[in-house]
Amino acid sequence: MSLVGAYVALSKPLVAAFPVMLLAWLRFGIGALAMAHWLPRPANEAPLDARTKRLLFLESFFGNFLFSVCMLFGVSLTSAVSAGVIMASIPAVVALMGRAFLGERITRRTALAIACAAAGIALLAWSRGQPADPATSATAPGGEATLDLAWLGNLLVFGAVLCEAAYAVIGKTLTGALGPRRISALINLWGLALVTPFGAYAAWRFDFNAVTPGLWALLVFYGLAASVWTVWLWMTGLRHVPAGQAGVFTVMLPVSAALVGVLALGEPMGPLQLAALGISLAGVVLATAPAPSSGAR
Repeated sequence: MSLVGAYVALSKPLVAAFPVMLLAWLRFGIGALAMAHWLPRPANEAPLDARTKRLLFLESFFGNFLFSVCMLFGVSLTSAVSAGVIMASIPAVVALMGRAFLGERITRRTALAIACAAAGIALLAWSRGQPADPATSATAPGGEATLDLAWLGNLLVFGAVLCEAAYAVIGKTLTGALGPRRISALINLWGLALVTPFGAYAAWRFDFNAVTPGLWALLVFYGLAASVWTVWLWMTGLRHVPAGQAGVFTVMLPVSAALVGVLALGEPMGPLQLAALGISLAGVVLATAPAPSSGAR
């Protein structure tokens, strides 16, 4: 999640240079090349059954394809502050889905960690949105005012929250049957297949000669980080951590994005931002610190 926040913050030049669907297509293509040797089935894994194939498709559809569509179009219709506050619900939604679909128990410590994560992200989103004029000044991609569609933008952003939560819960189920490397490679292939029609159309109309060598290098980093490194780390962790507890770590996405903004992009950080980071990290400590033994005093 820290790496996700970092590459999201550093990918701003890519979003400005490439159409969104073309960028996604290139990302999945880079991932497919990098993980081709992860596709063969290891000797200790059973062949894919119908249920596992279905879960792999759903993992990619919700976590790769639909999440991006909901988030990008949602943010274009609502304010950044509203989107940030809504995204603060990810840890809670992951915990509730883990309870509903995996039967995981929500402990008191996990509940407190979720509350800290939500409060920290909400405070961070609110504090970063203070310089803006009206909080609801959403604009569409073409620049038209869309105040009357802010409700739709908020709904789409919450749809992205549900997709992210489904990604965590389905991933937890998949780690019981497949290794992290093979899961990463297979869901990346599904993502490539889903976005190929849109990416190929965008590529047909795009001038690749205008892309600088620096942007190509950044694109390779983005493709490897988004499709390979982060997915493998997430799936490896899910093998040993309950989905509800893992959901707390989504707090590191906005935290690391803010830190990269300050350290690499020169953005200011005030007392409210520091307080938000402190609250968020307190939630991570609550979720991960060893529980005291029954005989501890």
